[in-house]
Amino acid sequence: MVDKLIYPAYLDSQKTRAGGRRVPENLAVESPTVEEIELALKKIGYSSEIEQEKSYSRQPWVMTGRVRVKNSSDSAKNDIIQAVAAYVKAIRNEENR
Repeated sequence: MVDKLIYPAYLDSQKTRAGGRRVPENLAVESPTVEEIELALKKIGYSSEIEQEKSYSRQPWVMTGRVRVKNSSDSAKNDIIQAVAAYVKAIRNEENR
């Protein structure tokens, strides 16, 4: 079974699609963190693990970390990323109230 990896760059509104963003602009947030991604995954129902000392391959000099999604073979990676993006955006909206 292969775990899926989610990098914060996938959800970053300051990145372009060519720069690594994998969600539409309306779901993207500014500078997402691995902690927010992990919290969103827990709300969705996936177990995950944060790997802090990792960098996104398009920016190997920036250690943003990544989140390893465990036991996710039942869903496509893109579906998980879209759901995580929606939850991270909702979490940010709750904090700003």
